[in-house]
Amino acid sequence: MPQTVLILGATGRFGRNAARAFSDAGWIVQKFDRRREELRTAVHGVDVIVNAWNPLYPDWAEQVPELHRQVIAAASERDLTVIVPGNVYVFGADTPGPWSTRTPHLARNPLGRIRIEMEEAYRASSVRTIMLRAGDFIDTTASGNWFDQILIKHLRRGRFAYPGNPDIEHAWAYLPDLTRAAVELAEMRSLLPRFCDVPYAGYTLTGNEMALALSQVAGRELTLKQMAWWPLHLARPFWRMAPHLLEMRYLWNTSHRLDTRLFDALLPEFAQTDLNDALRNAVSEPVQYESRQRFGTVIRS
Repeated sequence: MPQTVLILGATGRFGRNAARAFSDAGWIVQKFDRRREELRTAVHGVDVIVNAWNPLYPDWAEQVPELHRQVIAAASERDLTVIVPGNVYVFGADTPGPWSTRTPHLARNPLGRIRIEMEEAYRASSVRTIMLRAGDFIDTTASGNWFDQILIKHLRRGRFAYPGNPDIEHAWAYLPDLTRAAVELAEMRSLLPRFCDVPYAGYTLTGNEMALALSQVAGRELTLKQMAWWPLHLARPFWRMAPHLLEMRYLWNTSHRLDTRLFDALLPEFAQTDLNDALRNAVSEPVQYESRQRFGTVIRS
């Protein structure tokens, strides 16, 4: 008999990809509609909840604790497993890597503290929880993330924008792979600890390495341009997202990678998509150039 997953935030990046991944694996997928449904009713007959709710940064302080409290309460009543897409915000700027399930959560910035408290709420509850932790997302369509809004926005013009130090490592996760991993973990949930923090390493790349890989996909050598942050400083008084984007700037100047050992032990046969294939799926048609020129050093300016 097929198992059933309830996706919260099914129109978002993680939720949309999770719905597809669970459906492809033969699960019955239900998409929760907050406008029309009551969560405690919607979980009837469900085996797993994917909690992909993700308010805008300015709403985190007000909404995140309450949203996750509701999920914990609903899951507790029926002993359901909750899968939460975790991030790297909890670690802070000065925590040595690679970041693993044993790495202390030392973030002191507001968004990092909200994530720490949210995770602690799950850990302190009786809910079976899979915290699938990853870096920045690479999606298969433009979805308003750093990758499509900043990095590849001007690929058609031969430019690759990077928000930080292009010589240090940064963690990336291709969403179809990440959500496929979520399905596999869901299917072995009875074998996992009650609270299971699973770092997903994905691709660890410097900005220069990402630019070179995108050059190979695009078929032309890209010029790496450093993203200017001063417009965000100017926008602080009237754009409520600006202070939070500036708050998280440190991640682009903090070398980080996620530890693979636990993930590899749990899913030793998991095959990650080749980086070039993932990037090819992520960039839009206009930047698929046919040139077969050789690629030299990416230019920085």
